[in-house]
Order: sequence, then C-alpha cells, then structure tokens
Amino acid sequence: MLLKRIVVCLDVIGERTTKGIRFKNNVDVGDPVVMARDYYLQGVDELVFYDITASAEKRGIIIEVVRRVAEQIFIPFTVGGGIGSVDDMKEVLLAGAEKVSINSRAVRNPGLIEEGASLFGKQCIVLGLDAERDATMSSGYRVVIDGGRTPTGLDALSWAREAENLGAGEIVLNSIDADGTRAGYEITLTRMISEQVGVPVVASGGAGKIEHIADIFEKGKADAALIASMVHSMGYTIWEIKKYLSERNIAVRTDCYTDL
Repeated sequence: MLLKRIVVCLDVIGERTTKGIRFKNNVDVGDPVVMARDYYLQGVDELVFYDITASAEKRGIIIEVVRRVAEQIFIPFTVGGGIGSVDDMKEVLLAGAEKVSINSRAVRNPGLIEEGASLFGKQCIVLGLDAERDATMSSGYRVVIDGGRTPTGLDALSWAREAENLGAGEIVLNSIDADGTRAGYEITLTRMISEQVGVPVVASGGAGKIEHIADIFEKGKADAALIASMVHSMGYTIWEIKKYLSERNIAVRTDCYTDL
C-alpha cells in the first residue's frame, strides 16, 4: 500500500515565510530555515519551498535561502518560484532540492516541462497548478498564474493532462478559492484531477483541521496533503496529524515515532 504523505509548505517573500488568504494579505510567520528544521524533526514527509513573488517580479529564485534550508533537512525537498529554464532547475537541484516546481513559466512555455524531464528525469519535475472555480471552463476550473494574479484561458483538467504527457512527474494542485481559508480542501477539484491523471497529486489550499486532511485522502483521492497554517500558526504538530490519520486507518509514515 502506498503511504499518504504530509507536506509542509513554506511560502517565502524575501527571506521570510509568509501566509495569506487566497494569495493575498500575506503576513510574516517566521524564518524559513528555522521552520524547515523544526518540521523535519517533527517527522514531516516532505517540504516545499515557494518563492511566491519571483515569477510576478520576473526574477530568479532566492537561491541562498534555498541552500540554507536544504542544509537543515534530510527529506524530499521541492523548490519553486521564478524557475524559467533548465539552467535554473540545475541551480536549484545543486543547491539541495530533489524536485523543482514550475507553474507560471510552464504555462507560458510548456516545452520547459519536457526539457526538464528529459534532462533530470520526470521524478524531478513538479507542476504547480493554481486553479479557481469558473463555470465557463469545461471542468469548472480555470488555471491562474503569477501567484493568482493572472487568469489564463486554460482549463485545469486539460492542463493537468497535458503537463503529465509532457513529462511532469507530480502535480501540486492548489485551490485559490480555498487557499488560507481553513475551511477544508477543494475535494471536487482534487478528486477530478487525481482520477484523471496517472501521476501523484498533492492537494493544497484550505486545511484548517485534521479532519480536512483525512477527507482529502479518503474523498479527494489525493496522494499527499500540503499544509501550512495548521502548523505555522494553529498549534498542530506533525505527530498529532499522523497519529489521527493512523487511527483512521490511513497509511502514513510512522517509522520516525516510537509510540505510533
């Protein structure tokens, strides 16, 4: 049985972790290097680091902070934000990441997915897909880029399928409507994408309590759940989350604990 993964997201502006609601009104929540180390010691399965203004500001990622985070953790580490070429990918991988996440620039240049997969392997290439509800789209969801600032003409399901065909090895699926609301993941969107692609789907946006994580695994069919506010500011621990999921008979990695 494949284990479900818990992934903590660090949204970074400058050299600080931030958190917003629906991609707006971000507030400072701490030092990404210190936070990464803490979550690693708590037993998180993976860590994602997003330089969330890099694409909109048309600049490269803050590579020195990436390097400092990578030095503190020994788990799979995904990095995204401002990655627009295979040279950028190589720089991030050499800085300590196992995977690179591409979002806005992949929409503008889909060949970037194919080129990255060819050079570094599909397992390294993660598609970041930000979607919002839109009844005019065939799936009911539209792809939005530039950190939620720019709607596109792309249907979310069609783009997920195309990205998989181009070589994306994983999809981080973020619901703009649910992001930061703490009201639960977008189950309909997540289940639709999960059932229509053959690569792992990481659900993102909306987790506010442990039951939401169980729901996205059981009802949304996600392979992994990305969390932020729950552990950044709501007092939950990775141990507490995994203990609850284990009691719900959801298979998660518990080899880092002696009492699970």
